[in-house]
Amino acid sequence: MRLNGYDPGAFYDEMFSAPGRARPSSDMLVRTLESMPDGELARRQTAAEKAFLDLGITFNVYNSQSGLERIFPFDVLPRILDGGEWAFIEKGLRQRIHALNLFLDDIYHDQRIVKDGVVPLDLIRSAKGYRKECQGLNPPWGIWCHITGTDLVKDGDGKLYVLEDNIRCPSGVSYVIGNRQVMKRTFPQIFASINPRPVEDYPSRLLDMLQFVAPRGEESPCVAILTPGVYNSAYFEHSFLAQQMGVELVTGADLAVRDGLLWMRTTRGYKRVDVLYRRIDDDFLDPKAFRPDSLLGVPGLMEVYRNGKLGLANAPGTGVADDKVIYAYVPKIIRYYLGEEILLPNVETYMCWVPEEMKYVLEHMHELVIKTANDSGGYGVLIGPHSSKAVLSDWAARIVENPRNFIAQRTLSLSRSPVMVGDSCEGRHVDLRPFVLYGRDIYVMPGGLTRVALKKGSLVVNSSQGGGSKDTWVLPISQGASMSQSMAQSNGVSMSQTMGIPTPDLRSKEKAAC
Repeated sequence: MRLNGYDPGAFYDEMFSAPGRARPSSDMLVRTLESMPDGELARRQTAAEKAFLDLGITFNVYNSQSGLERIFPFDVLPRILDGGEWAFIEKGLRQRIHALNLFLDDIYHDQRIVKDGVVPLDLIRSAKGYRKECQGLNPPWGIWCHITGTDLVKDGDGKLYVLEDNIRCPSGVSYVIGNRQVMKRTFPQIFASINPRPVEDYPSRLLDMLQFVAPRGEESPCVAILTPGVYNSAYFEHSFLAQQMGVELVTGADLAVRDGLLWMRTTRGYKRVDVLYRRIDDDFLDPKAFRPDSLLGVPGLMEVYRNGKLGLANAPGTGVADDKVIYAYVPKIIRYYLGEEILLPNVETYMCWVPEEMKYVLEHMHELVIKTANDSGGYGVLIGPHSSKAVLSDWAARIVENPRNFIAQRTLSLSRSPVMVGDSCEGRHVDLRPFVLYGRDIYVMPGGLTRVALKKGSLVVNSSQGGGSKDTWVLPISQGASMSQSMAQSNGVSMSQTMGIPTPDLRSKEKAAC
């Protein structure tokens, strides 16, 4: 295999700083790949795809005419993150999740951030994920966002940005673990030489976090995963995590509320459930509290939770921090609660509900990325530079009709990484979704899911939109002692701001008492 013919083009490339010049973090990998015989890498790509088929690593696509279930596309060339770079990312994510949790707790209680004029009340109340039913709710230990998937991208100069926060039911961690299993089979010797930080312990850390938020002090609380069922796009992940944690995978039909507690039907009768990792949206969680026509949830579940007899992850109501208009306020939210400047900045964002900013957006739609406030999975996104005049006109009318529902962002020159295309390599745009657990402390899984826009030139990396994934390797050490400092300076942050991020202050609240 010869990579010295690979052209990074005019983009920031994750593997090469220039044609034929590997970045220090990727140097060993590149030298090893180039020592392989011609055709060997393509053969291993084929072997890896077969392994995915054998392992049944799939995802579901809604409204697909070619079938519901698909094998998750995978590229065999890993993305490598330097240990120092990762240390900076980890600090930035811990800061962000810490502040967002304080924000959620505040808006469902005193709303100090509203009274102090930092975030408008109208924006919170009009957020699709805001739940007035959760006002005054006290989740165990004051933790709302137990599981977060934050999407990161790099611009053309290598500077990191947060693209969005996923705090409702973030998906993709099962593919991180699956990718690692396949890569260990595909490149056992390379893997042993580079020794990236492990990700396989995520299920045990997830289980530990879920048990931590159990409302009663038993040594082995009963945990279950609540799934909408086999037709959900992330059903593979639901079943995978249940199997890996050794807990039950249940639907609403398997559960019932009796005597103020949540019970699970088993072949030996009813068994009490202490914690639910729910993978369904708030709307469908409890027909008595939210949508009365829901057949997916459990009638009375919210009352059990409100009375402190059940732990829920994530807590109902966290979707308000998932709203892309609220996302625009995260730098102010961090400054307000932590007194710090943001380490991982947002992409420059325009809020269409502000008349001056909407005017700018309407005049520059062909240059911007337009997003709806609450869609996910790559839906509700308009790439202005790639859109026709007719489509831009249609979106302009939608913005004018409902400006609260739209934001616009500067179109970034997303970083690229080489992927296998037949027997050769071509550059494709990538993002990164690290996963964060918030329980006894804040844990950031090293690496995360690198998503790849497999269509040439596409900026959309979602699997439902033709994207695939790569394994993400975080080196155990930095290849340069100043790497963390370089990343901080690249992101416009002084090192003094990257140090001493406070350990999450778990409040000694009474658990789940209303």
